[in-house]
Amino acid sequence: MPLAPLACRTRPMLSFSHCGPKNGNSRDLDQETAIVAERVTLITGASAGIGTELARVFAANGHRLALTARRADRLEALANELAAKGGKKPIVIACDLQEADAGEKIAAALTAEGVELDNLVNNAGFGVFGDAIERDRGEQVGIVDVNVRALTDLSLRFADQLIRNKGGLLNVGSVAGFLPGPGMAVYYASKAYVISFTEALRAELAPRGVRVTVLCPGPVPTEFQARARVGSGHDTAMLNVSAAEVAQQAYRGLMANKRAVLPGLGIKIVPFALRFFPRGFILSATSRFQRQRH
Repeated sequence: MPLAPLACRTRPMLSFSHCGPKNGNSRDLDQETAIVAERVTLITGASAGIGTELARVFAANGHRLALTARRADRLEALANELAAKGGKKPIVIACDLQEADAGEKIAAALTAEGVELDNLVNNAGFGVFGDAIERDRGEQVGIVDVNVRALTDLSLRFADQLIRNKGGLLNVGSVAGFLPGPGMAVYYASKAYVISFTEALRAELAPRGVRVTVLCPGPVPTEFQARARVGSGHDTAMLNVSAAEVAQQAYRGLMANKRAVLPGLGIKIVPFALRFFPRGFILSATSRFQRQRH
């Protein structure tokens, strides 16, 4: 069942410009101007998987959305679906986060719509399977562009709006961020960055009234596996938390201002269990697991 919308979610942001009399004898006052900026939640990577489910959850809880991803047709379909349920149609921003100017394009689109962020969800991300030295270098640098650079850019670019609106920041990491990842080295390293960066931002933004949460799901049945070219079947037993359930837990965690959300009991155990094993053992075990997935 959808959670009740927060009071601040539906209250527009008001800023006033007012000048007093131009001189002591004048009764004329300059006209007071009120600028109202609608508040929206920006979700990246919203065209599939967890991103789509996050959009549905936020919309069901009364948030106006701005959706961005590469595939405009899917974004439009999702926007129409959400609007048909009675909410205001989301803003659609077709954009490839691998492009260096993606942040500027997104900011310009939001400015053109006259909106500000009260929540930012950095969900977009991808990985590729295989030894780093054997995979295409450009493709792997693209992982850094999306999973690290774009996430950092948007988090910092919109921080002032999140502070002004006492909003929230949800960054999607992965349980992979707690592990070394031979066979998906760049992806695992990128998610380690997301966890560290998000926790640091949490400490910096908490005194300013911003909720900051990192979502660390385990394997979830989405299009991620196909794009990463990970073999099917080996980790089916671990895929016990659906994208919809991950999104629900993520939303509740952000609203409750949890530091981290790890959906599923098995995933919650991982960071704790890793403390009891030498790093070398973990490296070898992860390497064997990755080889079996291919």
